[in-house]
Amino acid sequence: MVEPIMPIPCPTADPRAFLTALFDCAVMVADPMQVVPAHLPDRPKGRLVIIGAGKASARMAEAVEAHLGPCEGLVITRYGYARPLQGITLVEAAHPVPDATGAQATKNMLELVAGLGPDDLVLALISGGGSALLCAPAAGLDLDQKMAVNAALLASGAPIGEMNVVRKHLSRVKGGQLAAACHPAPLLSLLISDVPGDDPAHIASGPTVGETSTAADALDILQKRQIAVPDAALAVLRQGSGVIALDDLRLATSETRIIAAPSQSLATAAKEARAAGVDVRLLGDALEGEARELGASQARLALSLRAEATKTGQPILLLSGGECTVTRRGDGIGGPNAEFTLAAAITLQGAAGIHIIACDTDGVDGAAEIAGAYAGPDSLNGRMDAQAALANNDAHSFFETTQGHIITGPTLTNVNDFRAILILPK
Repeated sequence: MVEPIMPIPCPTADPRAFLTALFDCAVMVADPMQVVPAHLPDRPKGRLVIIGAGKASARMAEAVEAHLGPCEGLVITRYGYARPLQGITLVEAAHPVPDATGAQATKNMLELVAGLGPDDLVLALISGGGSALLCAPAAGLDLDQKMAVNAALLASGAPIGEMNVVRKHLSRVKGGQLAAACHPAPLLSLLISDVPGDDPAHIASGPTVGETSTAADALDILQKRQIAVPDAALAVLRQGSGVIALDDLRLATSETRIIAAPSQSLATAAKEARAAGVDVRLLGDALEGEARELGASQARLALSLRAEATKTGQPILLLSGGECTVTRRGDGIGGPNAEFTLAAAITLQGAAGIHIIACDTDGVDGAAEIAGAYAGPDSLNGRMDAQAALANNDAHSFFETTQGHIITGPTLTNVNDFRAILILPK
């Protein structure tokens, strides 16, 4: 593991700075410049073609060229996440709802890998966000209809795994189909995980790994969640899809490696917190569920630990990762991390000595250019009505009034959410 870029502040002297520094460490250890080089292959006899998609893909491509020199290829990242590349073509496109630029770039990527042979090698750089950025609607579905499906999924509150099942079966590139397009060239996929459990099939909807779900599974999810999608999407799913089975021979020369994951980032933060004299309680790196419910639950746990912290004289830190969801009930501006923090603050009701931070490691919480939020004992005092803000999914507006926003800009990596609650002794 790399060392932190700065000393960790004292948790009792400056709780907010302490929590923010832990978040910075969690992001830094997942920086592609740190994690990509150890996994780079030797150049093949034939062509080395770099492809990729995700919020970290440009930074991953930058790391590749920093060690191998100028390369041939194409990567797609989110608007504002560009990096200077030497030979690899970089396209910025829309996220979380795809756009025409992403669709054209995906078409170009499929053309780039067509016709490669066994002496060539494809290096795929995949990270969270790739589901929207790799956009190739299934036959019978146009881009506007695909965008409507994505928007409906995002508003539904469905967990990311279910959303990705639907996306795969409405695509010509997800669920192993990109890997099949590279055949017979060998394929090495380097993945930065942003999903609970680190299942490669769920990272960016698994474009380079085999798939076990069916189109019928996708239909069941839509029905269970009561997600309204265009009739054309339902027709595509009823006909089946082109996802690639695990035992498909086109995957025989494909290798997949996860090079950064939430567990590694949480472990780094825990190590630094312990070095600062804090008792760390890891709650898990794959927690899911409604953000407001998880926030309230962890706040209640924090309240129950105040007496222990006071008795021992040692601060306690609750540390967790995963990916919460938000079911849209209002028309406010929010994201799962800010909503988690707001719900926790409401539950705490200004309890002394308890401080919270929740941020997305990619620097974007929901659709806002805000990583997440901080709340302390005075966050509810004389500010915007917290209960009303929560009811309206307006957590970002609330934390704007408390100066509780955590704004990082693009971090150029993506290992899911980072949540920490600090309980100080009286």
